Amino acid sequence: MTVEQVWRTEAPHVLAALTRRYGDFGDCEDAVQEALLAAAAQWPREGMPHDPRAWLITVAQRRLIDQVRSESARRRREERYAADALDGAAPVGVDDSLEVLLLCAHPALTKASQVALILRAVSGLTTAQIAAGFLVPEATMAARITRAKKTLAGAGSRFPAPAADLSARVGAVRHALALLHTEGHVRSSGAKLSDAGFSGEAIRLARSLWRAVPADPENAGLLALLLLTHARGPARTDAHGDLVPLEAQDRSRWRRDLIAEGVAILEAVLPVGPVGEFQLQAAIAAVHDEAASWAATDWPQIAELYRMLDLIAPGEAVTIGRAVAVARTEGPAAGLALLDPLAASRNHRVAATRGHLLAELGRTAQARVALEQAARTTRSIPEQRYLNRLLHEMA
Repeated sequence: MTVEQVWRTEAPHVLAALTRRYGDFGDCEDAVQEALLAAAAQWPREGMPHDPRAWLITVAQRRLIDQVRSESARRRREERYAADALDGAAPVGVDDSLEVLLLCAHPALTKASQVALILRAVSGLTTAQIAAGFLVPEATMAARITRAKKTLAGAGSRFPAPAADLSARVGAVRHALALLHTEGHVRSSGAKLSDAGFSGEAIRLARSLWRAVPADPENAGLLALLLLTHARGPARTDAHGDLVPLEAQDRSRWRRDLIAEGVAILEAVLPVGPVGEFQLQAAIAAVHDEAASWAATDWPQIAELYRMLDLIAPGEAVTIGRAVAVARTEGPAAGLALLDPLAASRNHRVAATRGHLLAELGRTAQARVALEQAARTTRSIPEQRYLNRLLHEMA
């Protein structure tokens, strides 16, 4: 594994070990970040240690103890910390990542803060990447995360999270895992279209969440959604790493094993209770995955599923998806009308979708303006190349 992959895998376990022992999530998270910085400086030069987790636990614990020593008013805490020092090689439970997720979903935090803190603590995403997922400036997100950590410290959070609070916390965890998978599916910035590490970690954690709380059908819906979306991964780029849109993908390259698993999970829970947003999203993904071709896709069913989703979980992504489905069933003008309320959006996917629909209507000049806006706004190099290629073809 690469150094980055090791960090992504081990950081949640290190954070869980420290938080379980010392209790202060904010201090422990800071110590883990310092340990990761130390690893970034030392490992490339000296080589990766035999047991990266033990190394990170040891270094993070030293940073934590150093911090306590610097505060003279906490000398008795220093003695307790030093006496209870963790053995770096001590085993850490396989569900540590999930426990950290649930701890971050403390009811004292707002939903947005819960999701942001989860992503910061467990996923390996930078503050800038998290901000991109929320469509807010990086400084705003940094302040939100700082406030969340202070609130968590003041709320007397316990590790692991109390079992009685479990059902109240899983909603925030689901949204965080969905954002993490989205960042893996389509990177918000950089030279690569996707990152299988982020997507794979989101699927692993979603599977753990489903096993921990199987009675909530939305947990199954989330896992099904991630599997059905991830299944298309092999066909989403060409040999040069360029983006291949859904309508042009070679569906023989889709992973049928993931599709079969996702559909089976979804079919098992759809008859159980009210249908939630993740079950609806998974159903949409299943319709796409089971279609033999773009032309054979059941667009009326997708349009209806998006209509239902818009009622319970409205948002820009839902509006974009609904606009595309309606354009396929009622014509591009009908789809374009759904995007009109988002005219002021800074989301490049809104502009890109408008550009596609305007081009279908023959309004080439307006289509070019929208696609140029999308190309300027996205920070994903593969998306920029794809949009610029469309503009070149329209010239």
